[in-house]
Amino acid sequence: MSANVYSDGATTVLLAGVGGQGTILAADLLAKTAIANGLMVKLSEIHGMSQRGGSVTTVVRLGEEVNSVVCDKGSADYLLSFETTEALRNLPFLKRGGMLLVNDEQIKPLPVLTGRAAMPERPRERLLETGAYLVPAGKLAREAGSAKCANVVLLGALSKGLPFSVESWEEQIRLKVPPKTIDMNLAAFQLGRKAVEDAE
Repeated sequence: MSANVYSDGATTVLLAGVGGQGTILAADLLAKTAIANGLMVKLSEIHGMSQRGGSVTTVVRLGEEVNSVVCDKGSADYLLSFETTEALRNLPFLKRGGMLLVNDEQIKPLPVLTGRAAMPERPRERLLETGAYLVPAGKLAREAGSAKCANVVLLGALSKGLPFSVESWEEQIRLKVPPKTIDMNLAAFQLGRKAVEDAE
């Protein structure tokens, strides 16, 4: 890799989860919010696994100038993980001092379910030791009206670390989600923000 990939000063966000959790929608909302604020965005072309339980990672890089969508180890400014095992697996990509946001949920991947692998030990404790924000996204999404909003809860948590206005995020949510789900998604977004505020 050439040394100038990260000299562009862009912000790197790595989203990690498993198929069916809505990581792609969250990445798209992040990208559209950044573009609406006049930034350049490059998004990795990962569309997820068709089978629920497969790992899904998406890289979003945003800034005044973005030379590449590469995310090497130690280069992510933010790691947004949709469950604890994926957070541990992708932790090496987070830079020192980066922001780690994790859905406080553990999903057993297919290799574990078939007995070919074991779950990591003490995932919550290990993540807390790294300074992670553990967000009860499923619980908060149900409070907002639907467990399907967990990805927007996590996006709300991520928004606390990025320089975009709440109104800017909410505009993109209104444009992207089905009309009948707008209110619950906006509520989910606010609950995610509050979870980080309460933890700080």
